Amino acid sequence: MATTTRMFCFVLVMVLMGCCCSAKIYKVGDSKGWTTAKHGSYYEWAKRKEFQVGDSLMFEYDGNVNDITQVSTRLEYQFCNYLSPKAVYNTGHDVVTLTEQGYHFFITSNRSQCVAGQKLVVFVVHDHPMIPPPPRKILPFGKDYKVGDSNEWRVPEESDFYSKWSEEKQFHVGDNLLFYYNDQVDDVLEINSDLEFKSCDTTSPVAMHNAGQDLIRLTKPGIRYFITSKIGHCEAGLKLRVVVRPLSKSVPKKMQLSPFDRLIKWLHDSFTPHPHH
Repeated sequence: MATTTRMFCFVLVMVLMGCCCSAKIYKVGDSKGWTTAKHGSYYEWAKRKEFQVGDSLMFEYDGNVNDITQVSTRLEYQFCNYLSPKAVYNTGHDVVTLTEQGYHFFITSNRSQCVAGQKLVVFVVHDHPMIPPPPRKILPFGKDYKVGDSNEWRVPEESDFYSKWSEEKQFHVGDNLLFYYNDQVDDVLEINSDLEFKSCDTTSPVAMHNAGQDLIRLTKPGIRYFITSKIGHCEAGLKLRVVVRPLSKSVPKKMQLSPFDRLIKWLHDSFTPHPHH
């Protein structure tokens, strides 16, 4: 009995260690580190990476002339406002762990360098596989769709590009749209109607997004319309219409265990001794 219990605990610890070890450390800016940069440089660095809860950002820089100022809002990030920081790091070699989903904004308190482009926004999309996800009260986890795939959200070469992209997919309630784009060139406006969509009418948007990395959740069935406010870009084809289908039929309860829960159940069943009759 004691032996099997110890074995079960050992296997469980190894599994949990494996989960934790799946986190990644990203060196910001790669070989250039955290330094004076052209506008958009750190956007380009971040946009092709998928940051997850538990990952870390490693900042390397000259602590005599620079620092890392983490700010709370998009406006503080956009206007290089470092007066009410969420956190400040200044050792020259700092590792910041991403502990929650959502946007994380980093600038330097050297305002001239920040205005020139030394600032970073990352979007944390998921937890790592096998880390139990936080409960969601209303909607289940859906699929993530990166709008435009490798083309991202930008003026397309063919005006019907995003129409074709959308028609090839089936969107359901609970899915997410991920918009990646250059926030100095474009934005994302959600509008109400097919008429506004066809005419590229930007006067009455439902919502406006302009961070360069935006996650929009599909919360109810129906048609969702997205355009850009930039003159001429919508007319050239930078517009997206998606049809959101209702939730699929619920899965039987016996199939609703997460992969992590199923593994724990298997370990328990395999290593727990059963009474002999």
